[in-house]
Amino acid sequence: MSNNKAVTKTASSEKPKYFDLDINGIGYLNRIREVRPENGTPFLSVTIAALRGSADNVQHTHFDCVVAGEEAKGLVRKLIPAVEADLKVLVGFKLSDLQADVFTFKQGDRAGTTGISLKSRLLKFQWIKVEGKPFPAASPVSRRAVA
Repeated sequence: MSNNKAVTKTASSEKPKYFDLDINGIGYLNRIREVRPENGTPFLSVTIAALRGSADNVQHTHFDCVVAGEEAKGLVRKLIPAVEADLKVLVGFKLSDLQADVFTFKQGDRAGTTGISLKSRLLKFQWIKVEGKPFPAASPVSRRAVA
């Protein structure tokens, strides 16, 4: 019996090690969609147009995100009507696992030129505003855990 306790204690104290690359920012939520790959599990995806630069010359960086956090999935689903109605949905967000994919534009003014797509995982929202009005972004339990 004491032998089993030692094995359990050793196994539970060894945690996998990861190097996290997290991005925190403010941006507009766009293009909410359910992606259904032919060979794979469907997933929820969004585009976030993150704001950067000075307030008088704001620039946008677009992130294509797989919605990974469970609470974020629920909130994104609740925001579908607002995004589809072209309302401004401004969010404080946390992304992880940034990757860049290179592609070639197929049509339009940039056809034949190379572009870069930034891909990430959306972990959570710190806050959400729809047309400038607060939208409940986190459950009270989540807020206490962060504080």
